[in-house]
Amino acid sequence: MKKGAKKEPISDRRRFFLDIARGIGLATLGGLTWSAYVDEVSASKLTLRPPGALPEKDFLSTCIKCGMCVEACPFDTLTLAKPGENKPLGTPFFTPREIPCYMCPDIPCVPVCPTGALDIKAVSNKSNELDINKAQMGLAVVDDTNCIAFWGIQCDACYRACPILGEAITVEYTKNERTGKHAFMKPVVHSDVCTGCGLCELACVTEKAAIFVLPREVALGKAGDYYIKGWDKEDEKRLENATMELTRTKRSEKSAVDSLNSGLEDLLE
Repeated sequence: MKKGAKKEPISDRRRFFLDIARGIGLATLGGLTWSAYVDEVSASKLTLRPPGALPEKDFLSTCIKCGMCVEACPFDTLTLAKPGENKPLGTPFFTPREIPCYMCPDIPCVPVCPTGALDIKAVSNKSNELDINKAQMGLAVVDDTNCIAFWGIQCDACYRACPILGEAITVEYTKNERTGKHAFMKPVVHSDVCTGCGLCELACVTEKAAIFVLPREVALGKAGDYYIKGWDKEDEKRLENATMELTRTKRSEKSAVDSLNSGLEDLLE
């Protein structure tokens, strides 16, 4: 259009098609945005949260993404998730290999949380005093294939870096059968003590850390409700209303001795 030329009015027909195109564009953008959000949320299973964080589902529904915990952290450990990081947008997390949790005794990130997404009771002892050793941010896992200590090379970097020295990580000495003269110094993580701070992961000397922190629900197995701990009185109470169901087969109609003898007869024939 030439400068100063009069702009022609948009016809109703043209406006109709423009509105359709605009609607399709917005729908597509919204779909892509929602898809990205769903992907971010579904990829959050490996996300490490600050001390005292509620279980992930409850955390996501309680955290208002205010960033106060991030501001309170003196080591810049915590950061808010940005688009493309495969984590729920705006939620706090940390990456141990970059900056671990330095286990501040006063745990400044927790008391400032306005919604309780970071539960102060979860990091307090029986006297209601803050205790960072109560934190369960995750659990360190050893990759024994790539950990050089399992190759016979002396290394205790993760053990020395652990703030709960000699408790969360211990060193197991075993004989090196290949040489007959040396010993393996294998790191062993104790899940009941490890806080998941990630200082061991940062200290690991291998190019890709051979000890790394995972969320506890990912790192730990689960026996399920089929097993009763006979040494645990509270757990054994589950047997009080238990019922027994017998499965009968043709073989079960015979006594154990007859069943074994018939099996032996079949072998002898």
